[in-house]
Amino acid sequence: MSRTGSRTTGRPTLAEVARLSGVSPITASRALRGVATVAPELAEKVLAAAATLGYIANPAARALASARSHSVVVLIPSLSNQLFIDTLEAIHAVMRPRGLEVLIGNYHYDVDEEENLIRNYLAYQPCGVLLTGFDRTEGSRHLLAASRVPCVHMMELGEQADAVSVGFSQQQAGYAAARHLIERGRRRLAFIAAQLDPRVMQRAAGFRQALLEAGLQAPELELLAAQPSSIGLGGELFSRLLAQAPEVDGVFFCNDDLAQGAVLQALRQGIAVPQRVAMVGFNDLPGSAHMVPPLTSIRTPRAAVGRAAAQALLAMLDGKRVSATRQDLGFELMVREST
Repeated sequence: MSRTGSRTTGRPTLAEVARLSGVSPITASRALRGVATVAPELAEKVLAAAATLGYIANPAARALASARSHSVVVLIPSLSNQLFIDTLEAIHAVMRPRGLEVLIGNYHYDVDEEENLIRNYLAYQPCGVLLTGFDRTEGSRHLLAASRVPCVHMMELGEQADAVSVGFSQQQAGYAAARHLIERGRRRLAFIAAQLDPRVMQRAAGFRQALLEAGLQAPELELLAAQPSSIGLGGELFSRLLAQAPEVDGVFFCNDDLAQGAVLQALRQGIAVPQRVAMVGFNDLPGSAHMVPPLTSIRTPRAAVGRAAAQALLAMLDGKRVSATRQDLGFELMVREST
């Protein structure tokens, strides 16, 4: 079979794919993007034609033709945290049936790196952006505002009337953890945290508020480490805490991996949990329910956040009014044997 391809590149074109499969270029484009409204038999013909010709879509050309690409940018601070993996999976599940590509930017909790990603991705003219939280540079805010690209914020709840956000109250989650330990009769309560991003510090604020109300505030019982959260670090910080304050009888960890490390360290040191010290984690990550003892943790709606944020963005792209600009999906305290 002969083919002409693009005059400038010699590569197969969408028009050739459409002609070979017997459909219109618009139908061919939709089929290649996986749009669910294309009949399965037509989609199969288009995919077979594309495979025969060796056709690869040109997203830059598509963006120029429509003034917008068929891409959605998702900016997250970490790809090593299960929290964001679950969120990304949910976003993909919503976007894929609409034929939208998901471009992932990992800024490693660095707001300057996030600004560079925003600048680079906006050059591709995405049709929408999903952001994590509200902490970013003034430059990032200006870029997003000037682009007029629809944005949805995840994991936190915004106070601005014009900002669409999907998440839960990080501060209330910290408050709930402290109240649970207090109700269990614990009186020397510590907070152990790492990474120290804005959401961690919001949990810290809620924890402190509950202790203040109960007359149990103890700033000296806070261990805040700037390095990334991990199981190993959790064990180290727990040992350091008990060396400094052996009277501690309850600990709230800003993330489950820290708490899991502390449970393992307590087992190594022969420290009884919860008899000697009770422990509460955050996020209810895989494995927490299988620790010895099973870890009490605050379960966060990470997949639900991704799903609802993606659906809100699709509504905005369709020109619909978002019914709730501030969707609070809540959290759940999973009480287990560590408390």
